[in-house]
Formats: sequence, structure tokens, C-alpha cells
Amino acid sequence: MVKYDELMREARQGKFAPVYMLCGEEPYYIDEACAYLETHILDEMAREFDQTVVYGKDLASADIAPAIGAARGFAMMGGHKVVIVKEAQHIKKWEALAQYLENPQPTTVLVICYKYGSPDKRTGWWKKLEKAGVVMQSDKLRDYEVERWITSYIAQKNEELKKDGAELKIDPKVTRILADSLGTDLQSIVGALQKLIDGRPEGVNVIDGALVERNIGISKDYNVFELQEALIHGDVLKANRITQYFASSKDHPMVKELGVLFTFFQNLMMYHYLPDKSDRAAAAALGVNPYFVKNYAAAARRFGAGKTFKIVGYFRETDARLKGINNPSATDADLWKELIYKILH
Repeated sequence: MVKYDELMREARQGKFAPVYMLCGEEPYYIDEACAYLETHILDEMAREFDQTVVYGKDLASADIAPAIGAARGFAMMGGHKVVIVKEAQHIKKWEALAQYLENPQPTTVLVICYKYGSPDKRTGWWKKLEKAGVVMQSDKLRDYEVERWITSYIAQKNEELKKDGAELKIDPKVTRILADSLGTDLQSIVGALQKLIDGRPEGVNVIDGALVERNIGISKDYNVFELQEALIHGDVLKANRITQYFASSKDHPMVKELGVLFTFFQNLMMYHYLPDKSDRAAAAALGVNPYFVKNYAAAARRFGAGKTFKIVGYFRETDARLKGINNPSATDADLWKELIYKILH
């Protein structure tokens, strides 16, 4: 079983497997890998004669047999024959594939795209597949992986832009705002990032908060990281203004924003007891970008270890009350106001 990067590295070198199973909960990598194989194994003319694309939902009796029949054929142009099965999650009958895997056609590349899950890996044909072909598992991102993924994507785009003499940068704080706001669906994340890249005014190569607000509607002033900075600097007015905005917005559910702040104060508790508080050492210990270590240093000056311990308790108490425990009537706005007061006093 391989990851997307490994599959693409081999494919870019012109090394193609006889059978690919692209599967998993995250459709983005499945679509990207399939698109590359669909457009790079054969040239445009050869695709007219030697490439077949079928859809699982259109196969009679949900049987993969017609696609396998096409895979057994010979290339008319004398090179590869490519058969691509999209939406294979609709297929129910895989017996023809099991037989094909015993003796795949050496000049055919069979690509099977199975989205939003994986076939039953306990079947006999799956074991044959692992021996005869390449299986790419495309997993959903975890929440904590999104920020790093965005940074990596922008770096990749930057490499492409450098060829034209441009350079693309993103404010690390903006990366955090995007990671908090966009969720874990990669297609949505890529769509938003492409909007930012394409929406830059001429000559502007930095993705900042103003660009984000203008192009995808995420406020540069009313977000959890601005709230975090307000708490670090003891800005009561700003903190209350942001939490009032949160309480009136469906885009900022309290449980989600509490989670981000809770993680910060948990990390702050760790920071207090780090033997080495240099940017690099602290970043490694806390699992954050070195750029943000200065926030922990500033917060540590405002909130001592004892106070930080109490704040972590305030978050636990607020979370319980948000879930209805010992809370007969307090609204989100009430809970935010009380929490901010306790943190800052």
C-alpha cells in the first residue's frame, strides 16, 4: 500500500503498474492521481484509440466485468492500453477482477477509483490485488494536520510560480486562520487557496488577512486567533467584541473555538515547564510553527503557571456547561463573557 506522493513519484518517472486501486475516504488524492494517469500514460492521439473510461454506476448489474473485458484487449497504437474505472464504489460484483489479477494484460494499465471508503480487504481478490498491482490509500486529514498541509501546498505552488520569476508567501497567522475555518475537506481547502492565489492583485505575492477576507469571506479581525492575542495582551474590549461576534455567528460554534483556545492554554502549561524555551526547542516540544513561540512567551509573562492551571480548569468547566451540565439557562454569549472575565481577572 502506497501514499499519493510515492505513487506520483513513480508515475512521473514513467513507471506504471498494471493495476491501480485508488481508494479511501479523501477523494482529493484519488482525483489527482487518476487525472495524472489519465493524461500522462498516453499522448492525446493514442488516448482516442487506446483509453477507455467507464463509471461504476453505469455498469450493468454493478459488475466490473465489462471494464475487465476492455482491459484484456490489445492497444491499437502498439503501446499501452489504459482502462479507467471511476466511481467504483458502486460496483458490487468483483469476480472478473479476481480472475484478471491472476494474469493481467501486460500492456494494459487498469485504474480503479473507489471513493469515500475501500472495498472489503478480507476478500481473496484483494490479496491478489496487493501482489499484482498498486494500492493507494487516501485518508482524511486530521484537524491538526490541516495547517501543515496548507503550508506545504503553498510551498508547492511557490515552486511553480518561481519558474515565472514570482514568489508566493503566506502569513503564518493567516495559515492558522484558514486551518481553523476551512475544515478538513481537501477539495474545499484547495478551492479556497486557489481563490486566494488567483485573486491576488497584480504584483502582490503575499497572502495576508485582507486578501483572505476579500476573497473567501473569513474575517481578519473576528477569529479565534485574534481572540487569543486579545487575551495574551489583556485587551478586554477586543476579547468581548470578538466573542459577541462569535455568539451571533453560525460560522463560529463555541465548542469549536473553545477547543482551539483550550489547546493553546494546554500548550502554555507545558511551555512554563520547558527546560529549553528557545524558539526551535519550544516549537518542537509543543508541535507548533516557531513563528508562534513568541505568543507563548508573551502569554507566559501575563499568565503564570498557577493562573494557567486555573484557566485550563475554566475551559473544562465552560465546556461542561456548554453541554448542559450545571447550566439551566446561560447562553453562549453569557458563557463567553464569564470565561473571558475569569481568564483576564
